[in-house]
Amino acid sequence: MKHLLIALSASCSITAHSAQAETLTMSSWVPPTHFLYTEILAPYAEKVAEVTEGRVTIEILPAALGAPPQHWELARTGVADITWGNFTYEPERFVSMWFAEFPNAGTNATAQSVALWRTYEEFLKDNEAYSGVHMLTVGMFGGGQMHHGKATITSPDQVTGQKFRMGGPIQERLLTALGAVPVAAPATKAYEMLDSGVIDGSLHTMESVVNFRLDESLTHHTIFPNGFYDATFFVAMNEGRWNALSDADKAAIDSISGEVFAKAWGEQFDLQNTSAFEKLGAAGHEIVDASPELIAAADAVYGDMVADWEVAAKDAGIEDPAAMLAFFQSTYNELAN
Repeated sequence: MKHLLIALSASCSITAHSAQAETLTMSSWVPPTHFLYTEILAPYAEKVAEVTEGRVTIEILPAALGAPPQHWELARTGVADITWGNFTYEPERFVSMWFAEFPNAGTNATAQSVALWRTYEEFLKDNEAYSGVHMLTVGMFGGGQMHHGKATITSPDQVTGQKFRMGGPIQERLLTALGAVPVAAPATKAYEMLDSGVIDGSLHTMESVVNFRLDESLTHHTIFPNGFYDATFFVAMNEGRWNALSDADKAAIDSISGEVFAKAWGEQFDLQNTSAFEKLGAAGHEIVDASPELIAAADAVYGDMVADWEVAAKDAGIEDPAAMLAFFQSTYNELAN
C-alpha cells in the first residue's frame, strides 16, 4: 500500500507539472496601440497558445526591458525570452544582412519578408552572428521613401543641402552620396526635430508617416518605385528557452513561425502602407515619383554599396555574398509577380 501511494503521488506530480503552462516573456518597444503590437505580435502570441493547447503562452511585457538596439542581446542572454527588433540597430554584427536594406529591395513587404526568410534559411542560419537564439521569423517593411516638410523633391539638385533624419549607416551613406545632410535620430524624434527646424525632411515608410503622427509635418513625399531603402527585422527567442520546450510544442510553434509568420508580418505592412497612401493623398499631400535622374543617382550609390558589402560580407563568414543577393532578388521578384 505504501509503495502504491508513493507511485500515485509521483504520477499526480508529473501530470500536474505537464499541465502547467510555460509562460514566455516578450519585450516589445512599441506602444500597445501600434499596429505592430495589435496586428502582428499579439495575434502571434494567441496562435502560440492555440497550437500548443495552452501549454505555452507568451506574455508581452507592459514595458520594454531595454532600448530598441538592445533587443537582440536581451533575447540572446535570456533577459527576455522573446524579442523583436531591427538587425541593423547592430550594423557591425549583422553586416551579412545589409543587402536587404539597400535601395531597390522592393515595395511589396509580403514578398520581401518571405524572400528574406528563405534567404536566411538558405545562407545565414548557421552563421555565427545569429547564434544564441532560435529565429521565429524575419521581416521587412515594404520600402522606405523620402519625405519633406516644405518642398517637393524629385531631382538630385533638390536633395543637395537638405537635412534628413535617418536611422542607420545605409541611409547615411545614401544621403551623403546624394549631397544631403544626414541627421541620426530615431523615428520617434522626427516630430520635434521638424517642428524646431533641426531637419527639413525624414526617411520613413508611408505607414510610418501616419503611425508616428508626422502627417501634419511631412506633406511632400518622393516615391522610389523599388524603394529608396529598407529595414530588416527579427523576432527571436532565447535558444536555451527554446530547447527546454517539448518536441511537440516546438513543432507546433514552428508550424506558425518562419515563413508563415514572415508572410503575416509583410501582409500587415502592405495593408498599412496602402492605407497611408490613401490617407495622405486624400489629405492633399503631394505624392510624386522620383525623377529618372534621381533614381539613377541612387542606383549609382547602390552599385558602390553592393561592391563594398560583398567584401565585408565575406569577412563576416558569407562564402558567396553575390549568390545570396541574387537568391533574395530572384525570390522576391517571383513572389511579387
